[in-house]
Amino acid sequence: MIKHLSRPKRGIRSLALATLFVLSPASVFAAPSWGDTTPQAAETPPQNLKPGQFKWQGGAIPSGPIVVVVSLAEQRAYVYRNGVRIGVASVSTGKPGYGTPTGVFTVLEKDADHRSKTYNNAPMPYTQRLTWSGVALHAGGLPGYPSSHGCVHLPTEFARRLFAVSPKGMTVVIADQRADPTEVVHPAGLAPVDSRTGQPVKLPRLGFLESYRWRPEAAPTGPVSIVMSRADQRVLVYRNGVEIGRAKLTIDQPGVALGTHAFIMQDGWGEGKSAIAKNAPAHRWTAVGIPGHTDERGQSLSATHRLDRIHLPPQFAKALYALLTPGTTLLLTDAPVLPKRTTGMALSIMTADKPQS
Repeated sequence: MIKHLSRPKRGIRSLALATLFVLSPASVFAAPSWGDTTPQAAETPPQNLKPGQFKWQGGAIPSGPIVVVVSLAEQRAYVYRNGVRIGVASVSTGKPGYGTPTGVFTVLEKDADHRSKTYNNAPMPYTQRLTWSGVALHAGGLPGYPSSHGCVHLPTEFARRLFAVSPKGMTVVIADQRADPTEVVHPAGLAPVDSRTGQPVKLPRLGFLESYRWRPEAAPTGPVSIVMSRADQRVLVYRNGVEIGRAKLTIDQPGVALGTHAFIMQDGWGEGKSAIAKNAPAHRWTAVGIPGHTDERGQSLSATHRLDRIHLPPQFAKALYALLTPGTTLLLTDAPVLPKRTTGMALSIMTADKPQS
């Protein structure tokens, strides 16, 4: 039993307190931050992202299945929700001798504050484990080239946002141009990736005399996303990540830009007639403030008048209108969504079909 303790001299006490401060968890165990803290504008082409930069517009598509595609050739990761790309980021994958494996993975485990037992307790924030041998998505260094020991390094803020919305069991496709189809490395608009196999799903284009295609039975339930492209003059409809319809559309003044804008359908009714089915009552749509367009947050679709210029085949419009429920998302873009021979800004679309029984 200790009878008494001698009081340390003032200098020694100060040194002891300083030592405790230095060894405190906040200072020793605080993880560094990598990459930008804010996303680039929605219109930024993915190929223009510099190391550490990312795009994120998760609020535009608030629900639906999520799929991540990591392109080793491009050193980028693409995130899709309910069939629409909501994020893309520069990444750093495995360096020579520590290659990142290719294939289709599911997230086995999530740990926001993970530290490596293999690499000297190194911080790996927002870890999403893909293999039990140690391959994972997590925040990490982003020098602009492969530098990891096999994991996929993401910008910290991008990793945080992805971690917040992604479920355990989420599908992650890691593709290498030398081993996988080009569509998987950078999925084209109408070559979506099957989340079970990682292979492109070949969806035929509309025929010359075919104005629309409608197959709601392909996904009977789930959240609905609508994408309208001025460049391609097409509308694509996804439910639960599966394409259920597409149609040709016409645009008044097709040479005048629409911009990139996202809307979510609200409860209740708006004023006038619907922008989808021109003779039906209008629903209420509210703009989502995506990066580059944050000033639009809360604006009504009627206030923008953007859909007044867009016209859908009447029968397709009627069927789509009947499907609309609060929470349905609508994305307008000037970018193409169909595969192109030329390069440029594109909005990629992806499916998350369930396995066939």
